[in-house]
Amino acid sequence: MHVAHDIAIEPLDRDRPRWLAGADSALGAGVAVAASLLVVAEIAVLLSGVLARYVFRAPLIWTDELAAILFLWLGMLGAVIALRKGSHMRMTALLGRVGPQTRAALDRFAQAAPIAFLLLVLPGAITYAHEEAAVTTPALQISNVWRAAALPVGLVLMLGVGTLRALRGREPGRILGLAVAIAALVLVAGAVGPPLEALGNLNLFLFFVVILAGLVFAAVPIAFAFGLSSLGYIALATPVPVEVIAGRMEEGMSPLILLAVPLFVFLGLLIEMTGMARAMVAFMASLLGHVRGGLSYVLIGAMYLVSGISGSKAADMAAVAPALFPAMRERGADEGDLVALLSATGAQTETIPPSLVLLTIGSVTGVSIAALFTGGLLPALVVGACLCFVVWRRARGPGAAAPFKRASGSEIGRAFLLALPALALPFVIRACVVEGVATATEVSTIGIVYSGLVGLVVYRQFDWRRLHPMLVETAGLSGAILLIIGAATAMSWGLTQSGFSAALAAFMAGLPGGAPVFLAVTVLFFVVLGSVLEGIPAIVLFGPLLFSVAKQLGIHEVHYAMVVVLAMGIGLFAPPFGVGYYAACAIGRVDPDAGIKPIGGYLLALLVGTALVAAIPWISTGLLH
Repeated sequence: MHVAHDIAIEPLDRDRPRWLAGADSALGAGVAVAASLLVVAEIAVLLSGVLARYVFRAPLIWTDELAAILFLWLGMLGAVIALRKGSHMRMTALLGRVGPQTRAALDRFAQAAPIAFLLLVLPGAITYAHEEAAVTTPALQISNVWRAAALPVGLVLMLGVGTLRALRGREPGRILGLAVAIAALVLVAGAVGPPLEALGNLNLFLFFVVILAGLVFAAVPIAFAFGLSSLGYIALATPVPVEVIAGRMEEGMSPLILLAVPLFVFLGLLIEMTGMARAMVAFMASLLGHVRGGLSYVLIGAMYLVSGISGSKAADMAAVAPALFPAMRERGADEGDLVALLSATGAQTETIPPSLVLLTIGSVTGVSIAALFTGGLLPALVVGACLCFVVWRRARGPGAAAPFKRASGSEIGRAFLLALPALALPFVIRACVVEGVATATEVSTIGIVYSGLVGLVVYRQFDWRRLHPMLVETAGLSGAILLIIGAATAMSWGLTQSGFSAALAAFMAGLPGGAPVFLAVTVLFFVVLGSVLEGIPAIVLFGPLLFSVAKQLGIHEVHYAMVVVLAMGIGLFAPPFGVGYYAACAIGRVDPDAGIKPIGGYLLALLVGTALVAAIPWISTGLLH
């Protein structure tokens, strides 16, 4: 198992003063305890809201507000844990292809760049928290500084972790000096006025393609690469003060629906610890284990079933991967292929209700949400069939894992009875959402309670000593994912300010060739857009404009919505820039480099499936009649 490392690149110097190691350990232990307690608090707060509303019929109006406050703290402290453990995702493909001296230089830069970003964004975060102190929260009636302070506190702690790791390395002077030089260069250039403002929208290509690609391939952690390119664009190409970056990051990390990410991550770990995952996998293996690539088919089907339950694609992957990946690894599956298929299924299932992207499309364009939910089922099946074809081909290639012996009917029956309590979990979760027992954010807490009880009573596997490490792991993994989302939100804000969206709509409306050309360009555009924007910001920016153009060309609005969502999903989960791909790597605990080659075939299958959906409107509209 390989995890991409960021600041822990350079070997530590054992001759450094012991107090540096002691300070690093103390800081790490304190943050770990605080973050684990926050995960427990989130579960308790949301569960109490469900019980009060559904059982006692006395809703608590403050639970969502308190959960949102705690969530931002959890995300920032989790990012600190991820930075200290070196688990922020980064692309290291280039490092393996350069000489030792170049690699050493890139290593230093990859350690210095996050420190430089933290130095640049910290003043704005402090200002933002100070301004929020004057705001009073509506339910709890407390100052919003209790929430906003999480951002500067988390940045300070990350800065401390990065500095301590640099001081414990062999070249602390070079690393810290480079970080200060990068930050000073941006500040000085921005202070004398944006020197690149005259370039206009050419700056978009410079900062969000050239510079971003350079940072990513130089092995700078993805979240900091996004943040630095956005901050550089704001500072050097616009008159907007760089302080706005902190507010945009907080905005991206704040939606309460994202709270499903850490809770489903913890649920996945709990399923594994209680033996539920082993029972489910044993049953599925008894059904499909004799088929080559059997568990890969199960992964595609499982993502189809659970997709949309949480409202967050990262949470969906976190609910499925821990249950299937260990068994697939045991059977000899390639780690890169595992994470590539997980990413592909994330894109495949974007149209399955209740999808937040579909809800957003309905809210900003006026398209019937019920029609979108109905229309999204078949497109995902078509794209899933294309993925299954790739699995079928690869399962028969050299190096494929050998299938199991076909199980007998009695063996399948015993495996089913043993797995039944575990197999019921997805249905319990979905039923709670459909029946209104819990929201998409709260429902994971019901899953956690259910899994804990099943582990204690049915499977009798519950190791209390593993709870704290699981809570810390949940916080660290969630923080790494949320920091990427926050930085991507800042990037999307920069694109909005450039006026790029209005110019794009005018261009699309003037395309020759009618509806077929418009759909083809839509696919291409949203694949690119999905790689740099989260789905919801992209839809808010471009949805009203482009859907009106589609309507003028006679394209059914539900058909167009499916094409947009699938194309954007491909970009979101395609390396090297797709945020979803790095979320899948983090959840699967796989080095991003490992999935680059295997994902090519799956991306081609996604494109073929999307092309079929675009070319055959009935796939999207057939169930509407």
